[in-house]
Amino acid sequence: MTLSTTPDPAIFPYFQPIISVASGIIEGYEALARCYDAQGRVVSAGGVFFDPQISDEQKIEWDRRLRYQALQKFSQLKTNCYLTLNISAAWLKYVEDMSQLPTLKMLHEMNIDKRRIVIEITEEKGDLDHLAELVKVYRQHGLKVAIDDFGAGYSQLERVIAIQPDIIKLDMQLFKQANKGGVARDVVQLVTRLAKRSGSHVVCEGVETTAEFFFALQAGIPLMQGFLFSPAMAEFSPPTTHQRHIDSLRNKFLHKTLPNERKNNSKLATIKQLVKQLQQALQTDFNLNQLAALPFEISGILRFYICNNQGQQLSASFVFSQKKWFEDARQMGFNWSWRPYFYQILALDSPLACHEPIASESYRDFNTDKLCKTFSIRIDEMRILLVDFVVPATNL
Repeated sequence: MTLSTTPDPAIFPYFQPIISVASGIIEGYEALARCYDAQGRVVSAGGVFFDPQISDEQKIEWDRRLRYQALQKFSQLKTNCYLTLNISAAWLKYVEDMSQLPTLKMLHEMNIDKRRIVIEITEEKGDLDHLAELVKVYRQHGLKVAIDDFGAGYSQLERVIAIQPDIIKLDMQLFKQANKGGVARDVVQLVTRLAKRSGSHVVCEGVETTAEFFFALQAGIPLMQGFLFSPAMAEFSPPTTHQRHIDSLRNKFLHKTLPNERKNNSKLATIKQLVKQLQQALQTDFNLNQLAALPFEISGILRFYICNNQGQQLSASFVFSQKKWFEDARQMGFNWSWRPYFYQILALDSPLACHEPIASESYRDFNTDKLCKTFSIRIDEMRILLVDFVVPATNL
């Protein structure tokens, strides 16, 4: 690739801290491109790299110079944090020799510990097989790899499978939408579970408000960056710069969350008690009208049904609505043995060993579109009771 001689627009690196919410310490920095506007103010240089009038060759030349400057400055940092460098997946077609990667040459020249460098893959374009090959080379040299803007496009799932990133950075727009609730919130919850199962760390960028910080904590996100803590700056900060702020935010989160958790625990205890009352009633002939007198409506219980040990639904689904029970026979004969909360009951050493209901994970109920869980508990050696209920608000 022949580099262009187009005048350099004076692009230089700024560094935004990435903070651990567990310790409050700066774990790393993201190197971001900056330049001066017509008034001499420092602004993002992102527009330069997305300008269609500028060739990829020129953008790559400027990006390598930016990377070199960032690594030069990082090499002087005495603390043991990491640095993430953004590399566009669309530029990978210009990489001809995997043994001569520019970033690796820079790291060797500056004697930087490669384990402290994270290559952050941006954009969705680029050949996936070529990307996986490049990532393999980086990993062989000790570097880590991150996927940027996860959630901005469906192809990101293919990328996670192909390169198995060390870090997943949530798309900022997805995160902000998730903070308002709805399906986006469910997606963020799923991403954090995916990361835990795959051994990746999730970083939430663009955290600007206390409410967003609280949501990220509730979603189990361990690393954050954003204006709530610090914008990108020309200089690195001491590791403990934001520790007191994070301590304060965590304490506020705990103070805000505990009353709701206690309330939800009380609701769950009520539901469990109702499940046990159903269990006892079903051991003999039961009267639906008498059962309807129990506080099912205010507890959030939607329906109950009975299965045999093979998972086959023996009864109709008894659905609660407007203080009455109704029979819905549409799922009689269905088999639920494949659901974890069912076979976990079967796996107990003794058929009657379970005295407490076993809860499923949360799911979206097809009939009501509400977020629900299912409790399962034995009635006797031959029958199992399953009860669907609406999940309390913060117990998702």
